[in-house]
Amino acid sequence: MRFHIASPEEIKKGLTTDVYFTRTKEILERKGIRVRALAEVTSGRLPRNWGWAVLCGVEEVASLFEGLPVDVYSLPEGTIFSPQDARGMRVPLLTIEGIYTDYCLYETPMLGMLCHASGVATMAARIRKQAWGKLLIAFGIRRAHPALSPMLDRATYIGGFDGVSSLLGAKTIGKEPMGTMPHALIICFGDQAKAWKAFDEIMPAGVPRVALVDTYYDEKAEAVLALQTLGEKLHGVRLDTPASRKGDFTELLREVRWELDLRGGKHVKIILSGGIDDSNIKELSEAGADGFGVGTSITNAPVLDLAMDLVEVEGRPAAKRGKLGGRKKVWRCQACLTTLVRLPGEMEPSCPKCGGKMEEILKPLVLGGKPCSLPSVDEIREYVLSQLQKIP
Repeated sequence: MRFHIASPEEIKKGLTTDVYFTRTKEILERKGIRVRALAEVTSGRLPRNWGWAVLCGVEEVASLFEGLPVDVYSLPEGTIFSPQDARGMRVPLLTIEGIYTDYCLYETPMLGMLCHASGVATMAARIRKQAWGKLLIAFGIRRAHPALSPMLDRATYIGGFDGVSSLLGAKTIGKEPMGTMPHALIICFGDQAKAWKAFDEIMPAGVPRVALVDTYYDEKAEAVLALQTLGEKLHGVRLDTPASRKGDFTELLREVRWELDLRGGKHVKIILSGGIDDSNIKELSEAGADGFGVGTSITNAPVLDLAMDLVEVEGRPAAKRGKLGGRKKVWRCQACLTTLVRLPGEMEPSCPKCGGKMEEILKPLVLGGKPCSLPSVDEIREYVLSQLQKIP
């Protein structure tokens, strides 16, 4: 094995599970125990005291269970949720029903898909919320195993980013890759202006001319030089690695904006990258940045703490301590996003917060091993953005 990754075939065979599931399957089968069981996935406390998270990775889960004799229901991918409903009840995010030994090997990979992608999508959404209307590009694949780049970029795009830098990630979401230029290009030329001119000469017209302006000189000086070099062709300037500059980066940003405007460069966008996260992006946005390349904070976002538990066996409620047994319905108010978990026989509730109409949001994902119709990645992204506007 040249790369330490599991193939899709190995995942589908259950080879990425924990050993105690293979032992459980063997014991149950040898004892002739075939029980129909209902399992549900719920969330524990969210990382860093987050109040909400974005459910992501659902499409991969559908592929994981394709061909298995199970029924899977899930909140729609991109749903913004809190671990507990308005009454403090734990919210089922996804349910699986079938003969337990038919699906027990898939708990581990399923949780991995959901926990990781949801963490990335949540951080992306948090950053989008703080920088509403600004250009956001995912620059983070160098901080993770390359095999994960399509998943990481898809989750980041779903969370509200405008584009991604990786070739395969962009293909996954059906977009063109987005990016600027590295310091290495400028260093190879040994001259900023020569590198910028070469970029303009060789790159297709559809590629924005965004000059990296912090290689040799002060950012202000290089930004002015880039404007003098490319003039009206200059779409933007990128200021990278702000942590390496010991001063006030917001003040530097204002200075660059002023010097460009002073010289007729009001059309030039200012793009920031390096050390951007949900704690500083709002301040930088308000200081005048037009866009951001965000990497490490997205790719290395904390994973969610999700768990799968059996809640019903052969039609009878069954759950371990600390979990709620039995089937449940999940109701949601689309106006204010309030959620309620109710018993199947209870009447349709009204929203306890705004009095609005609520609807069931656990939707079929896989029925009898056949995946149901799934939304496009753009539809999921728009769903996330529409919900973000309702969050204070």
